[in-house]
Amino acid sequence: MPKAYVFTRYGGPETEALVDLDRPRPGPGHLLVAVRAAGVNPVDWKIRGGLRRPGETGERAFPSVLGSEVSGVVEEIGEDVTGFAVGDEVFGNALSGGYAEYAVLSAGLAAPKPAALSFTDAATLPVAAATAYDGVRQLDLPAGATLVVVGAGGGVGVAAVQIARAFGVKAVGVASEAKKDLVESFGAAHVASGPGWTERVREAAPDGIGGVYDLVGGEVFTEAAQLVQDRTKLITAGVSPDEAARLGAARVERARTAAVLRAVADLVVSGDLDPHVTRTYPLEQAGEALRAVEDGHARGKIVIEVAA
Repeated sequence: MPKAYVFTRYGGPETEALVDLDRPRPGPGHLLVAVRAAGVNPVDWKIRGGLRRPGETGERAFPSVLGSEVSGVVEEIGEDVTGFAVGDEVFGNALSGGYAEYAVLSAGLAAPKPAALSFTDAATLPVAAATAYDGVRQLDLPAGATLVVVGAGGGVGVAAVQIARAFGVKAVGVASEAKKDLVESFGAAHVASGPGWTERVREAAPDGIGGVYDLVGGEVFTEAAQLVQDRTKLITAGVSPDEAARLGAARVERARTAAVLRAVADLVVSGDLDPHVTRTYPLEQAGEALRAVEDGHARGKIVIEVAA
């Protein structure tokens, strides 16, 4: 039977297990994909801990497969699907969980994988890179403006500074001193996080700040609001919609479309976006991969690779 890495109840790492599961069946509008790679994200362990996905209702069935993004090869096509064929290489958000040998994707939210894009890199794009892309497009800054990315050392932040530069926008990345070289390697000016960071940002952007993309939340988000008078140019992925609205800001509006997936894939192929995969693990070590992200020490993206 196919293998999958699951959690059996809400809680910590003790709820996880590698198990044998029946191969999922694609429903109408769905694709069954033989997984080649699965991206690992902080949201994965947060869901294991009880966080609900946007729009999720009812009780979750256990065991529940971990993981939100995959790349692979179309194995079976559900009813009412057009534009895909068995054998196509694709990537997208996994409806049935991604840390597995097989996953179900919505055909409308999957995209063809360009031949020049590896399965490993493709598996990093549907969550972090797509969130970064949506946020940069939402701010809609003109070429030459300066975007401040707060939390620039994480997966979304690394992608955001690169996508901003691809759009002709200058980037200032706020991150720990330990990630200075990482932020600067992608062409952003680094500002150390910690007390006084907003003043350091102003010094790094003497021509003014066009927008702020917050990925941290909490008190840092409140401090970030001081950097822009026009609060429509402050967006966040770090606080609730109500908390964002309290300061006149907004949450990142996720497009969740195949068009966005194609756009970020094109940026990788053109060399404008480096997914920055720093380590891969086999499916049998999915728990170790998730720990690397959950511990907060990963520099770049962690990917689980699944043997063909």
